[in-house]
Amino acid sequence: MAAHAANAAMVVARRNMGVVFRPPPRAGPAASHNEIPAVVSTTLSPVRRVDIVGVPMDLGASRRGVDMGPSAVRYARLHEKLRGLGIEIVDRGDLAVPIRESANSEDASAKFFTVISSVCHDLALLVEQAVSAGGMPIVLGGDHSIAMGTLTGLTRAYGSPPGLIWVDAHADINSPSSSTTGNVHGMPLYFALKNGFAVRERTVQIGLRDVDADEKRLLREFGVKTFTMTDVDKRGMMHVMDDARAIAGADAHPIHVSFDMDAIDPSEAPGTGTPVKGGLSYREAHLVMEMLADSGQLGSIEMVEINPIFDTRNQTASLAVGLICSALGKSIL
Repeated sequence: MAAHAANAAMVVARRNMGVVFRPPPRAGPAASHNEIPAVVSTTLSPVRRVDIVGVPMDLGASRRGVDMGPSAVRYARLHEKLRGLGIEIVDRGDLAVPIRESANSEDASAKFFTVISSVCHDLALLVEQAVSAGGMPIVLGGDHSIAMGTLTGLTRAYGSPPGLIWVDAHADINSPSSSTTGNVHGMPLYFALKNGFAVRERTVQIGLRDVDADEKRLLREFGVKTFTMTDVDKRGMMHVMDDARAIAGADAHPIHVSFDMDAIDPSEAPGTGTPVKGGLSYREAHLVMEMLADSGQLGSIEMVEINPIFDTRNQTASLAVGLICSALGKSIL
């Protein structure tokens, strides 16, 4: 009964956004996390409204500058591009985030965690309100620690955790005891899985290429499905995304994409605080978003780790805007 209630709640929430899910009949036992479920069929209507939330947070990272990310994305003509797609925009502004100089870093194993948690609490409320009001949340970061707030709000709104596609060069699954830096932007997936705002059966990581030894262990313990850059190279992004959509969207769950811009090769996205060579190409990144748009199950978008200090002529923020548009249905023809 609980499962049926959760599915019904998701159908209502998605109908409010102009996308109606028609969950397929359930057949047989649920697949294990090593198996690839069949892709769910959906009836798709265009996204009609997005709710934008900026989170100028840099407390989770060592390098400063990602707090300017939301402003950079808006400056890259986000609103203009979305209106060109015929989408209604509700911009909820930027959350108030204490600056580093006024905050207490507290525990060195998870720096500024109390302050970050407070901001994430506020973010969760806005995300939940956005879904309830019929909008698709678009969360602009800020460092990746904000994903804890986004996923909390989505889980409350849907009644169960969304499917999660985490696009990132890094696993972000360190615990406070395993982290060598104490930077919380390397821990959000750990806290989301531990606290039930993400579930391993519907969590997929794409683009990994810089993973700590303890993170490798934690990925195995949690059972998260991963597609490293080696997998992308060998299989091609189309096949990777076919599997990712099937896993994250199993049982007609809405999919949240949390996109760290350092997943893309620094030649295309130089404006990040932790660049790693050998990342996704421009077209591979767009294909991720285009295939999410085609799935009919994309429920929310998060773009993080945009650092204008290291950027060239706002190149990375402009790319982020293009990726958001691809996820919302913009196509080549």
